[in-house]
Order: sequence, then C-alpha cells, then structure tokens
Amino acid sequence: MVRIGIIGATGYTGLELLRVLLLHPEAKVTVATSRQFSGKRLGELFPFFSEITDLILEAFDPESSSEKADLFFTALPHQVSMEMVPNLLEKGKKVIDLSADFRLKDASVYEKWYGPHKATAYLKEAVYGLPELYAEEIRKARLVANPGCYPTTVILALAPFLKAGVVNLDTIIVDAKSGVSGAGRGVKLTTHFCEVNEDMKAYKVAEHRHTPEMEQELSKLAGREVKISFVPHLIPISRGMFTTVYAQLKQDLSTEDAYKLAKDFYTQKVFVKVLSPSQVPQTIYVRGTNECHLGVKVDDRTGRLIIMAAIDNLAKGASTQAVQNMNLMLGLSEETGLKNLPLFP
Repeated sequence: MVRIGIIGATGYTGLELLRVLLLHPEAKVTVATSRQFSGKRLGELFPFFSEITDLILEAFDPESSSEKADLFFTALPHQVSMEMVPNLLEKGKKVIDLSADFRLKDASVYEKWYGPHKATAYLKEAVYGLPELYAEEIRKARLVANPGCYPTTVILALAPFLKAGVVNLDTIIVDAKSGVSGAGRGVKLTTHFCEVNEDMKAYKVAEHRHTPEMEQELSKLAGREVKISFVPHLIPISRGMFTTVYAQLKQDLSTEDAYKLAKDFYTQKVFVKVLSPSQVPQTIYVRGTNECHLGVKVDDRTGRLIIMAAIDNLAKGASTQAVQNMNLMLGLSEETGLKNLPLFP
C-alpha cells in the first residue's frame, strides 16, 4: 500500500483524485491539503466521503506533509505548483503535477504563455504524462507532468496519423468544446450558471495557453515543427470534452483505412477506444471514466481527414489520467482502480 498525498484536494481535480484514490486497492491517501478548509474533516464538507475516510484537511507544510506520503499529486494552479514540487522532489518523493508548470520543455515558451518560471532546472527531467505514448518513460520517472485536457484529446486523435505520415502538417485545424468544470471551482462571472446556461461561445481564439503544449507534442510525433489553428468553446455541461480535428490528407485514404490505422495504433491501449466508422463519440459515454473515444471519417469529396475525440475533462483530461500515471510509476497495471462504467445518462 503506497501512501498518497494530494496537494490542493478541494478543487475539482483534487476531489476527482479523492473519488478514485480512496477506493484504489494499492493506494492510501494519508495527506489532503486545502488552504481554505484546513482543519475540517473531509466528510463534513463532502458527505459522500464520510463513510470512506476520516481524513482531516490540512495546510501544506513542506516538512510534516512530506513525511506522511511517498507520492504526491499537486492539483494546484499554474505557477503555484512550481513553488512546491522542487521541495517534494528534494525530499525523495515522486510527484505528478496537474498544472502546466512542467509540461513545456522550453522555459521561454512557458514564460510567453504563462509567466515567469522559478523551477526551470526540472523542465528537462519532467516526463510528459500521456501513457499511451510515454509509458516506459513514465515508469522510470519521479516527476510527471500530467497533460492538459484539450491536449489529451488532440494528441490522441492525431498521433496515429502523424506517425504514419498521411496528413499535411500545415493544414491542421482543431475545434474543441469543454464543459464548465474545466474552468475550475473558483467563482467567476464567465462560468456563472446564468451566463453559461443555454449558451455556447468560443474563447481565447487562436491564443489559448494549451496551444504550445499541443504543438510541442505533435511536433515530436511528426518529426518536424507543427503549428495548428485551435479554437476552444465553452458549452453548458458540467463535465465532458468533445474535440474535432481536421487535416488534409497527403494520399488517398478511405474511412475504413483511417479506422484501421487508428485501431491498430491503439490495439494495446486499453483506455483509448476507436469506434467503428458507423459511430461517433459522445461525451455522455465517457463521463466519469478514464476512456477516450475516437471516431474517424474521411471526406472523400475534399480529401480531408476528420477525427473526433470525447473524454471527461476532469477524468482522462486530468485526474484519472494522473492515477493512470501513478499506476505506471508504482509498477502496477495501468487499469488498477480505473476500470468502471460511465455515469449514464
């Protein structure tokens, strides 16, 4: 049984980690921190935890907190994680960071999109935590940078086709839609119920901070620099993400060919399901799971490849993917504690 610490346990991603880890057969949550609710019993704030744990939330203390756990999840805002992660690593702990602080390898790129970086010495060491592509590196890592939710859908959608070299890399367009929980648990006017309900809007058009993360990983897959056009949208659902990727094909490819290419690529990847050509992904079929559902279609009239991806943004887009990474780091099966059916409807 491995002792687990969650730094930032009462945000949406922290709560999702608790939901999974408190029932994980090989993990025991021994530390859960919260600045706002320090000293309160977790079950008092969230009654659904009351019969499972008697955890008391505490403020993070580098000395006492690190003594109580062996592996830590840092579920903190960007630029906050970098203040805490080095201390945990220096104390011999393994860390999975759910912020963007260690995803980008180039500090200057990070600073352009997020601001000053105070822990650049760890950027090269951090392993990008997309298990379907980097499982072997994750197994050996002590610091894993958990991917963003939008990048998870985009990279998983494009990976088979970039590796096969069948798309024109200068034609990639990404249209993505996210549920409101992707904005976090903090109160903001833009995610207030009355502002979001019965509405859909684009935001951060061609300037979203996940763009360099996607381009970094897509370039690695393609073996040359890749730039994309990315437009995210906010939709009035609590959790869920649907991404559609468009790219011009370099050669004749049928829908069946594209399906087989993606299906073969993910044959051994239990959490990526490539749907048959007659199906399209739906967010409701992945809600509460660690699965990514992919659908593919070739537009024969235009020679354009269309790839669709659906995930739960709080799960495969954040917390359950982090647990998948934890399983790898601990030498466990990737599926441990993560095999469950979706919440439907």
